[in-house]
Amino acid sequence: MAHYQKMGDVPAKRHTQHRDPDGKLYYEELMGEEGFSSDSSLLYHRHVPSAVTGARIWQLPDQSTEANQPLLPRHLRLHELFDGEEWKSCDAVRDRRLILGNGDVRIGYVVAGTASPLYRNATGDECVYVEAGSGTVETVFGDLVVGAGDYVILPRATTHRWVPSGDGPLRLYTIEASSHIAPPKRYLSRYGQFLEHSPYCERDLRTPDAPHVVEGEDVEVYIKHRGDGPAGLAGTVHVLPHHPFDVVGWDGCLYPYAFNIADFEPITGRIHQPPPVHQVFEGNNFVICNFVPRKVDYHPLAVPVPYYHSNVDSDEVMFYVGGDYEARKGSGINVGSVSLHPGGHSHGPQPGAVQGSLGAERFDELAVMVDTFRPLGLGEAGRVCDDGVYAWTWARNS
Repeated sequence: MAHYQKMGDVPAKRHTQHRDPDGKLYYEELMGEEGFSSDSSLLYHRHVPSAVTGARIWQLPDQSTEANQPLLPRHLRLHELFDGEEWKSCDAVRDRRLILGNGDVRIGYVVAGTASPLYRNATGDECVYVEAGSGTVETVFGDLVVGAGDYVILPRATTHRWVPSGDGPLRLYTIEASSHIAPPKRYLSRYGQFLEHSPYCERDLRTPDAPHVVEGEDVEVYIKHRGDGPAGLAGTVHVLPHHPFDVVGWDGCLYPYAFNIADFEPITGRIHQPPPVHQVFEGNNFVICNFVPRKVDYHPLAVPVPYYHSNVDSDEVMFYVGGDYEARKGSGINVGSVSLHPGGHSHGPQPGAVQGSLGAERFDELAVMVDTFRPLGLGEAGRVCDDGVYAWTWARNS
């Protein structure tokens, strides 16, 4: 982000002595991307941030995938993945289940009721969509209070934990990149400011509150990193002599932030607009879009639902989180469903949906879409919640 932030106690000049009231030096850490050639922030710690007193292997949840063969569109029912009161003992990190994945992005789901351990993802940025519930994302930069409809962007290697609040479950749809995740370049000026045609801007982003110091010794941090496991991933738990939340101040352009889907201003037209107008973020070889309640096409002969399309370079993943999705009526898809439309299959509205949409003035729908430019495999959770019949619904209902 070109959106510079400064929080807490930082010196007037970077890379200079910075001392506490007793004269002891703080330890400066640069957290930066792309080998000192992109966004970064400077954090000032009370203790040495590199100190580790122990380590052990963390056996990650199953990260393996199976090819989508035979090639089929699929309906995955995420709300079936966590039974009954199971969520009460689950946390947002160790109990994530993999739905779909490839070498660029992994999509998961978790229903959490208890605080997670401290965690950092050293393989890429995370975009976590809060489907339902509320909580706090405690980070080394400060805290973010989050709730339904929030996207939470967590830069690679940000130490953080998820703390649910309230009586109900915290439902999270996790998008883990092997790259960085950022607003689309076409929304930004050459200096990084959001342009006038962007459907959101800096005012819509929520940044962490001031960092706070947490005391603690022999503190565990779970790390997901590159290794020789499935998808090239492995896990390690580091034991730190002091709590990593010891930052007294930081400044820069790299930090976690939240953006609520309700603040996305939809772009509409007289005839149907293509999916790129719904884009919200991008990563390497994938994009994230959202479909929000909006006025629909107003040409007198408009067809409001999408046309049938073969997006030949992409797999399309749609997570239905609210409202009534007109194009999927009669397919069995509902809130909590994910549809996978793979490249090589022409997809579009269910039979009858085109005729039924004529004359509509508004769609009340809420969905998060990920389009990938390499094929997705089915994770263990995707395989167990596949309804097994979605592929035949266009023929069955025609």
